[in-house]
Amino acid sequence: MRTVPIPVDVSKLTITCVKAPRPRVLNRDTGEIKTDKNGNTVYEVTVSVEDEFGRIELVKIGITGEPPIKAGDAVNAVGLLGYVWEIAGRWGISYRATALLPQQEAADV
Repeated sequence: MRTVPIPVDVSKLTITCVKAPRPRVLNRDTGEIKTDKNGNTVYEVTVSVEDEFGRIELVKIGITGEPPIKAGDAVNAVGLLGYVWEIAGRWGISYRATALLPQQEAADV
């Protein structure tokens, strides 16, 4: 399956950090941490995403480098992309962002 990035329109979403950013672990036995092609640590952030109809979903967003957010912060996900994946008959969507900024900082940019 070819992975095609799908841009996510965040203009009608309310995103809130529910778990502090942490490095993504590739192998729990060895403690190996995921890095991008430039050797930078990839972090994962668990957020709640609420749409305009009040539906809420928990998702993890991957990002290169530690974002300046903490649990409870309203978040602006810059450049959010979804990637459909399939492994052994199971499938899902993984998310990656260019930046995760506190809502206040994002408004100043």
